Amino acid sequence: MTYLDYSETTPISLDALDTYNRISKEYIASIYENNALGEASKKLLDETTKEISNMFHIMDSEIIYTSGASEANNLSLIGASLYAHKRGKHIIVSKLEHPSIYQICHYLETLGFEISYVSNDEEGLINFDELKNLIREDTILVSISAVNYETGVRQPLKMLRQIIKKENDQTLFHSDLSQAIGKMSVNFRDIDLGSVSAHKFYGPKGIGFLYKNNLVNITPLMYGAKKAGELPWTLPLPSIVSMKDALKVAIRDLEKREKYISILNERVVSKLSKLEGIKINKTNYSIPHIISLSLEGVSSLSLANALSKEGIYVMANKQGEISSSVMAIYNDLERSKSCLRISLSHLTTVLEINRFLEIFEVEYKRLKNLISG
Repeated sequence: MTYLDYSETTPISLDALDTYNRISKEYIASIYENNALGEASKKLLDETTKEISNMFHIMDSEIIYTSGASEANNLSLIGASLYAHKRGKHIIVSKLEHPSIYQICHYLETLGFEISYVSNDEEGLINFDELKNLIREDTILVSISAVNYETGVRQPLKMLRQIIKKENDQTLFHSDLSQAIGKMSVNFRDIDLGSVSAHKFYGPKGIGFLYKNNLVNITPLMYGAKKAGELPWTLPLPSIVSMKDALKVAIRDLEKREKYISILNERVVSKLSKLEGIKINKTNYSIPHIISLSLEGVSSLSLANALSKEGIYVMANKQGEISSSVMAIYNDLERSKSCLRISLSHLTTVLEINRFLEIFEVEYKRLKNLISG
């Protein structure tokens, strides 16, 4: 199997899996049980949360465990908006967000909130002047992802925060960090709210967290928790400790891994850009882990299916689906219709890349000939 869809999800690492199994056996009690077993579980949870907070130089009280980034996005956008609705109902998001953000925004519009969409330049960077002009006295929240999930464009969070706070220091800044953690260094102090998913960095599925600055208030979306800010669910201790172990490995040797992945990226881009009808959706701010292609005259879904029959797995547009991210950068409808995403990892081998490139060229030309013939 040649897996090249690491931006969608990653396999759980052996260390994280071992941790999950060990904690599942050794810590069977809920942290809420009033006995020695419950106290041991609570102690381990507190120690784990402290370790995670130390990794990112934040307070352990600023971590809220969730089922992943999508839940954290909901908690951030809806919770923050409901809390601040008396002060304002204006929200700004970029045109380079994950669909979960837009679905939340559509829901907020039904509650009377106003959504503005800030544009980006030809490199995919947020238009700073437009963002500045969009921020109003009643702007309560700005949400911009750290790394775009389709094109890999990385946003300068620190600069964006400075612009936002200069125009309105009461406006909160949220960022979906799903495609950033484990791929690049992230300073959580550049944002007020941040969404994280463990399955994006070789941790277990179904666990993540919301970073919420202690100065930020949000309205809970569910009730029943014993502590303010927590979600009313029995915390999955094995998943949380496993996520912590995956995080420790993920943020280690980032520069070394990026250099290796950049070599793989250059090989893929160099080869595929020579094929007729293929455009590489890459800017100077795209991280090397994600490669987006636009295919002329060939269905990306058909190509992805052909590759999967050879045991090669990538991500493609659904039939008739428009890539909003490619559209936002290139303003080209045809270029946005048939897109394929290849996402690389430090686990990806040169042999896998060579095999992928060989089979890709054969299947791409075969499909192109079928259509032209």
